[in-house]
Amino acid sequence: MLKDNIKTIRKSKGLSQEELAIKLNVVRQTISKWEQGLSVPDSELLVSLSEVLDTPVSTLLGENITEQKENSLKEISEKLEIINLQLAQKKETKRKIWHWLFISICIILILIFISLATLGNSYMEWDYNDPELAVLGVGVHSFIWLFVRIAPIIFIGSIVGICLTRKKQ
Repeated sequence: MLKDNIKTIRKSKGLSQEELAIKLNVVRQTISKWEQGLSVPDSELLVSLSEVLDTPVSTLLGENITEQKENSLKEISEKLEIINLQLAQKKETKRKIWHWLFISICIILILIFISLATLGNSYMEWDYNDPELAVLGVGVHSFIWLFVRIAPIIFIGSIVGICLTRKKQ
């Protein structure tokens, strides 16, 4: 029992006999003898062994520990398939979000254009002697000036975005 447990736990921790021997300040042959059942560690070494292997002494002295099976190829492929499906769903969600964002931008630009077209140049007829109307008129004029120059570029970019993010069948 002890010999099998030492070997199993050592291997599960990824330690060689040499590495374990160095950590315990013994020679490799001592570890080999323990694992072959030719000798047993004294109580002091048993405590040190449990600390190095991060395993309780009772576990070392207890029943045989079975090695955990490594994931089979089938289990790994199933896990990868689940991960791939999750990534595909995440990618599809991002695509939909971008698609609807581009559509929303186009709609907002069209609505602003329609509202500016109905407003026309009526702000030019305001009484600019009133300081508040003058500031508002300059603000409206600046907005229209920027909108006329930037909106077409944003609109075209959004149309391209809609085309690039549409669902391909």
